[in-house]
Amino acid sequence: MESHNGPTGQTGAHLLHRLFEVQQQYMHIPKQSILELAGELRLPVSQVESVVDFYSFFHRTPRGRFDLLFSNCTSCGDTAMMRSLCKRLNVTPGETRADGLVSINETSCIGMCDQGPALLVNSRTLTGLTAIRLEQIAAQIEAGVPVPEWPVEWFRVQDNVRKNGLLLGTAFETGSGLRAALEKGPEAMLAEVTQSGLRGRGGAGFSTGMKWKFCREAKGDAHYVVCNADEGEPGTFKDRILLSSHAHAVFEGMSICGHIIGASKGYLYLRGEYRYLLNDLHAVLKRRHKARLLGKHILGQAFDFDIEIIVGAGAYICGEESALIESMEQKRGIPRVRPPFPVTKGYLDQPTVVNNVETLAAAALIAVHGGAWFSGHGSEKSAGSKVLSISGDCTTPGVYEYPFGVSIQRILDDCGAEDVQAVQVGGPSGTLIAPDEFERKLGFEDLATGGSFMIYSKDRDLLKVISNFTHFFAHESCGFCTPCRVGTTLLKNGLDKIASGHGTKSDVDEMYRMATMVKRRSHCGLGQTAPNPLLDALKRFPEVFEQRLVHDSEFEPHFDLDAALEEARQISHRDDAEAHLA
Repeated sequence: MESHNGPTGQTGAHLLHRLFEVQQQYMHIPKQSILELAGELRLPVSQVESVVDFYSFFHRTPRGRFDLLFSNCTSCGDTAMMRSLCKRLNVTPGETRADGLVSINETSCIGMCDQGPALLVNSRTLTGLTAIRLEQIAAQIEAGVPVPEWPVEWFRVQDNVRKNGLLLGTAFETGSGLRAALEKGPEAMLAEVTQSGLRGRGGAGFSTGMKWKFCREAKGDAHYVVCNADEGEPGTFKDRILLSSHAHAVFEGMSICGHIIGASKGYLYLRGEYRYLLNDLHAVLKRRHKARLLGKHILGQAFDFDIEIIVGAGAYICGEESALIESMEQKRGIPRVRPPFPVTKGYLDQPTVVNNVETLAAAALIAVHGGAWFSGHGSEKSAGSKVLSISGDCTTPGVYEYPFGVSIQRILDDCGAEDVQAVQVGGPSGTLIAPDEFERKLGFEDLATGGSFMIYSKDRDLLKVISNFTHFFAHESCGFCTPCRVGTTLLKNGLDKIASGHGTKSDVDEMYRMATMVKRRSHCGLGQTAPNPLLDALKRFPEVFEQRLVHDSEFEPHFDLDAALEEARQISHRDDAEAHLA
């Protein structure tokens, strides 16, 4: 059970946690449990029901005692393996076997792109799947062996750090950042963060110092720090490494932020796919309490700060900061209308800083080494370094750290990528580039990224890749606004039609019109960036569409792709809406 309270930072009686416990017990959420939880947590029954229906990892109908979810990501997924295991166990995908023993389905990327194919079994991560391993899994299931008794090596998750840099390669002594920040004082420490040029590492790149300043100056009964550890963008897994091997720096960055903005409470929102990290993260928090780095009178100073972990339940949209806050408040993860922005009206309607894992870890190192040290690395407009999650068609996938300004070609050379057809920088919501752009630079002034770097060789069916991305966005749309809810589905259906060889030029024209409408009219960043893969592919790889069209004549788009892509980039770069406060 994960019902804990107190100064250890362990998860408390949060709706998402209680629903997880119920589902572990019954392998679904019974109606009676919904009524009981509503009473226990003093929430409307309708709110509990809406949360159950919103998150992918909750189910109203029984799942098998062994519930397997195969990733369908282009890097860590293999749906052919899923179909093979279904055949072996006589299971229909998406259904529970008649005897109630097993259910098998697919899910979005689970953040194991450097060691796939991968799956979740009863919420536990299993990597490095092979045909032999599938047979062994089938044998364990048929024998009814409980998942905790399966061989431990099946569940090992490697860090796979291939290249250290400014963040990963600099030694960090636990407590050093917090001591330095307390010695400097909040005003001087804020000045260091601002001088460093640190910008949000989630992709939008808003000034960290400015965000903290806005929150510090905002009036409220309380201030909060939130670490966004819900990295759900396909192909992204660098936060997983930071949380597993650099958790002290992450928590220290949260504490430093709390000291600057006047917060006494912080929350780490952990994606449900990373639940396996939970016990280790709780252990780190306990050690920090013991060392007087959390709790009351931290390091003997007049500073109180504590951290609690909230675990998500499978919703990509909760990576958007206002949707994340809604989820923290035990509601569906529906993005809020902004303004007001979280820095003035966030968690519980109080001033709140929401920062990425990597951003907060960097802040801890800046506290120790100073803003000038950090700004001395990188490019003219992009200070510091970027941790990348590199996956796909290369010999050594894993985590690489580079100073901003590095070329795409240099990255490809380092990870052993040859005969490359395309690179998806920043995940599906980012930018798809062709070989004639491989000298472009990584940085906010050229190619910004939250960390995903997916490589596709010339052996890949690129249209299949783009179709995978459109399926992802259609599945992950929260459904709040019609342009995104309906538009992403229509884009998915249109691409499926073309990929199957039944599309025409008019279908492509219609998809373009739909893509621009979805981008312009969607409520939040998901819908605004969902058409990016399609628009990029139409501009840079028109031949992949032409080859599949019913008519043999040359494909000539009847629209201004350059204008559409320029608009796409402008919309993508306002993902962090606090930029409008500047």
